[in-house]
Amino acid sequence: MHTFHEIWRGLDWSYLIELALSVLPALLCITLHECAHGWAAHRLGDDTAKRMGRLTLNPLKHIDLIGLAMMVLFHFGWAKPVPVDMRKFKNPKRDMAITAAAGPLMNLLICAAAMFLYGLVLPLAFFKESAAIAYLSQGLYLTAYLSLALALFNIIPIPPLDGSKVLYSLLPDRSYMRLMRYERYGMIALLALIIIGSWTDLDPLGRATGWVFDRLYVFMSLGADCGKALVLGMLG
Repeated sequence: MHTFHEIWRGLDWSYLIELALSVLPALLCITLHECAHGWAAHRLGDDTAKRMGRLTLNPLKHIDLIGLAMMVLFHFGWAKPVPVDMRKFKNPKRDMAITAAAGPLMNLLICAAAMFLYGLVLPLAFFKESAAIAYLSQGLYLTAYLSLALALFNIIPIPPLDGSKVLYSLLPDRSYMRLMRYERYGMIALLALIIIGSWTDLDPLGRATGWVFDRLYVFMSLGADCGKALVLGMLG
């Protein structure tokens, strides 16, 4: 028993916390992304995702291990796609585009909310030094960044990403169905794009995410103003 306590006290908890701070935001981003697809499809008449148990906040139902690893390592990745049956839509091409767009739009909302909360927490860190507040602010910042990265990654018009379904909805029916048959081959190009971009200075996805992220700091500023008012209320 004494040996067990020694091992327990000797564990590097900081490493485990850092790992959790990398994985948990990624799980949140991909879970809500896929749930948004399923919810939109269900509202438009397709109950496939609901019948298959994919209209859930349980991340285990949505995880693609390779996609999750890519999210943690490269900040760009994917989840297990929510099943959609276009035949159940009243207007298949239009409704498929709406369903596809729901995922990235959800990630933009998550990013804005996380940045607001990040700005809210920052003044509290100055008010009281706390490891919990530091970890919370770090997790919120990473959630905002990963969610924005996931949104921008998915609007790339390369199958099977959401952007391709939105763009292809503007094409004639014959061209649309022909292109959708080849969506599984697009993943090879996407993997190459992520890896090459991360290992070189040619990182268009990272640059685009950073550029948009800088312009969304307005949400952090709003949160910071609220946080300052909260701190002043505590002091007063």
